[in-house]
Amino acid sequence: MTRQHVPFSCLAESLVGTLDDAEGSAGLLVVSGGNAARNGAFSGLSRLSAQVAAAGFPVFRFDRRGVGDSSGENLGFRASAPDVEAAIARFRQQCPQVRRFVGFGNCDGAAALMLGRGFGMDALVLANPWTFDDEASDETTPEAIRARSLEKLRNPREIARLITGKVSLGGVARSLKRAATTRPSTTILGETMASSLAEFDGDVRILLASRDRTAQAFKANFPISDQTVHECTGADHAFSDPEHSDWLRHHIIEVLNDQA
Repeated sequence: MTRQHVPFSCLAESLVGTLDDAEGSAGLLVVSGGNAARNGAFSGLSRLSAQVAAAGFPVFRFDRRGVGDSSGENLGFRASAPDVEAAIARFRQQCPQVRRFVGFGNCDGAAALMLGRGFGMDALVLANPWTFDDEASDETTPEAIRARSLEKLRNPREIARLITGKVSLGGVARSLKRAATTRPSTTILGETMASSLAEFDGDVRILLASRDRTAQAFKANFPISDQTVHECTGADHAFSDPEHSDWLRHHIIEVLNDQA
């Protein structure tokens, strides 16, 4: 396995990608979430890419315009289709032996892949897809309210604060009551993502971290129920614990093996 930095262009801007090369005929394109650079949080995507390449599958990840080492203005995931398309084209040039492509994204990276109808790839691995219509919505959904309140009740420090009166028990109770009486509604973004993904003919695997509010809200905000969904108990948004990152890697390599 070798790693190399690969420059390419997108709408007159200069983008930078990283290729972890391998000989496999199935390859993985990583679409970063949020405003994170291609290495991922705490270099998590860098480690993941090296491990997948060591299993025999080339991996290409990149910084979209205005993020990391790439030039231009950061217009967000909703405007990232040209970046993804340019990255796929460069990946194909770099690895002509690859015949089947799998796209992987976490958070709004997953949302971008869904909005782009898979960009002509053969399979998608979608982790904790972002379905909120605005940046603040993840704090106000019923799922987020329930998770935040129950997490406090399980935390010894928070219980101590309740006992000493530093946190209002009535406030926690009101939050839970609000969550119980609020009906979840599908977001506009969730509906658009569902409609776009319905036009994708390839295999889809959805991976959810049980402790992640984005994943919790996905269950309410995304109307499709017939996709293959797997949940990692105890995992955070980035699958940062070793056992959870192993779980994530297992699913990605399993999908790549199915495409090989």
